[in-house]
Amino acid sequence: MVSIQSKWRYLFMFLGIQLVVMALLSREGYQKRVSYFIRIFRKPDTTGLTGRNHTAAGIAGGDVYANLSHLSKSYSHGDGMPYCPKTSPLIGGPIHVSFPSGLTLAEVQRKNPLVVRGGRYRPPDCEARHRTAIIIPHRNREHHLKFLLYYLHPFLQRQQLNYGIYVIHQAGNYTFNRAKLMNVGFREAMKEEDWDCLFFHDVDLIPEDDRNTYVCDSNPKHAAIAMDKFGYKLPYKMYFGGVSALTPLHYLKMNGFPNNYWGWGGEDDDIGVRVSLGGMYITRPSLKVGRYKMIKHKLDKGNDVNPKRFNMLAKTRQTWKLDGMNTAEYETISRQYMPLYTNITVNIGTEAGLHPPPPTPHAKAAVKAPAEVPAKGSAKPPAKLKEGHSEKKSTLRDR
Repeated sequence: MVSIQSKWRYLFMFLGIQLVVMALLSREGYQKRVSYFIRIFRKPDTTGLTGRNHTAAGIAGGDVYANLSHLSKSYSHGDGMPYCPKTSPLIGGPIHVSFPSGLTLAEVQRKNPLVVRGGRYRPPDCEARHRTAIIIPHRNREHHLKFLLYYLHPFLQRQQLNYGIYVIHQAGNYTFNRAKLMNVGFREAMKEEDWDCLFFHDVDLIPEDDRNTYVCDSNPKHAAIAMDKFGYKLPYKMYFGGVSALTPLHYLKMNGFPNNYWGWGGEDDDIGVRVSLGGMYITRPSLKVGRYKMIKHKLDKGNDVNPKRFNMLAKTRQTWKLDGMNTAEYETISRQYMPLYTNITVNIGTEAGLHPPPPTPHAKAAVKAPAEVPAKGSAKPPAKLKEGHSEKKSTLRDR
């Protein structure tokens, strides 16, 4: 009798332990461990490149270059070229993203032999159904750009797109203006080709799933819906930052992007409001597909937090038609067709404008007057005044 009771006791204990384990495993934090044990007991897949990539991708992410090695190294486009399938057979799903040390642009170029001068590509064996331009605002982020190009080129090739990558580089040391650089990128890219879609892409965000297709929707699309820095969740409903996509028609409807957000923050929310004011709404991929990994970094020098951003956002409804594509002024300093991208360096001016007017004679006199009268008991102008003149010259030179 004692033996039977002991057996029942052990049975209940075993069932209780099972229930506890199941409850723990159901929590999000334990699901990665489950995947790990599944991989241990899963038999390896030997059905070819595409099959292997899907197997790896379904759990930990596959190699972004895995499905591209068989593509022809020479273009054979002609009048009889068939259109690419509506869904690319090269798409593999989740991608493993890491940032190995020692990566060089020469290695990225070697791994992308079909990319031609200026960062342009089109499928070698079919006619692409979509033409997409990638616009990347940039300054002093060469390290990040290298990793983005490493992943983005094969990512787009797997989607069988006709694409071009444009890096819009802000010249000088004045405060960074991301949104204005995107306005520049739109205008400069459309000068070269009649693009169907434009993706405005932060340099530090790497896509983690190639089912997140870089083609436009019927409304503006926010592609970077799930970033690792936000726990792979959308931080708030109107968020439109990181990576977004618009057709030329979308862009015109919302008058492009604001030009007056100097420094970090605010412009993404302004653009999201413009989408609504233009009579459109934001579309998004699923949380599982729209995943991005951010390259960790500190806030850039020259891109300090914009203290005016909240006051400016409150006025977007009054300012969006007065500040945007229709008022974007800039000067193109150079256009370089690099092996992996087109680099466009531009002068976008300052908060005072592209070419601030020179001081009026009255203003000059007001500045010079104290300098002509020596300070009491001194034969020289005050030191502070001399510093002020030096700062003014430096500012003009930066502009």
